[in-house]
Amino acid sequence: MRDLASRASLSGIAADAAQGLAERPRRLSPKWLYDAAGSALFEQITRLPEYYPTRTETAILRRHSDALAALIPSGGALVELGSGASAKTRILLEAAPHLGAYVPIDISADFLEETAQDLRRRFLALPVYPAVADFTRSVTLPGAVRALPKTAFFPGSTIGNLEPDVARDLLTDIRAWGDVRVLVLGADLVKDAATLVAAYDDSQGVTARFTTNALVRLAAEPGVRIDPDAFTYRASWNAGLARIDMELIARKAHTARIEEAEFAFAADEPILVSASRKYTPESHAALAEAGGWQLDMQYRDDNDLFAVAVLTPVDDG
Repeated sequence: MRDLASRASLSGIAADAAQGLAERPRRLSPKWLYDAAGSALFEQITRLPEYYPTRTETAILRRHSDALAALIPSGGALVELGSGASAKTRILLEAAPHLGAYVPIDISADFLEETAQDLRRRFLALPVYPAVADFTRSVTLPGAVRALPKTAFFPGSTIGNLEPDVARDLLTDIRAWGDVRVLVLGADLVKDAATLVAAYDDSQGVTARFTTNALVRLAAEPGVRIDPDAFTYRASWNAGLARIDMELIARKAHTARIEEAEFAFAADEPILVSASRKYTPESHAALAEAGGWQLDMQYRDDNDLFAVAVLTPVDDG
């Protein structure tokens, strides 16, 4: 769910929404979920009893922290995509005192800086270089780490939020950072539909507020007239595409407006905000291969809920 990063401008969300709402089915990019409020709501989601991915992946990382830390070259940089509060990353930071630098990449500049300041207090000897960037586009790493050997870290189930071609291109782009030795990639696995839907439609309604926050942000834009309360939230399992669809559903027929463009919603018409794809161990490995990586190891929990893959770049020569 996490982690699609962009430095959002006010005009950016309005222009993007105008394009997405004109499509059929209507869409709103999940990258607009993560302002400061959205990032804080997502951190709440990770602690919910229904949301198994965070605690399951955390347990995997703790169990194999020494092996994963050993992958980081002495003096090398750990570069994380969609870092959020860097909660899981701290497991690797504690296990890898030989680390030369940490680069968290995230969407929310304020949230990212708060996290970086906290990490600097906790890891006094570790240089932390936060980077606000859209990692689905070109990422320019801080100059201080460009020449260092790198370990890329992409935990969570964020890879599943990307369209398959975007996910493949992202994995290809990571290799272009230069001297990337390893990619540690998390992925949520296919399982029973009830467990999946509950994880994305919790009983406390936090995920509903998190998803609706994208419309709250949009409604605050100049020239935009859309009522977030005119929509309700729905999560459903799309078995054919092996994904959870997170949608905002129009409660009744009404019209929204972005500058001169009008969008007439029928009752029960959805806006797809996020699609979270789930993988089998085999499709996880196939995705890595398509992006130019070789699967060296795949750590899974005892119940096969989640996987953490260790990937190395394929030699193009």
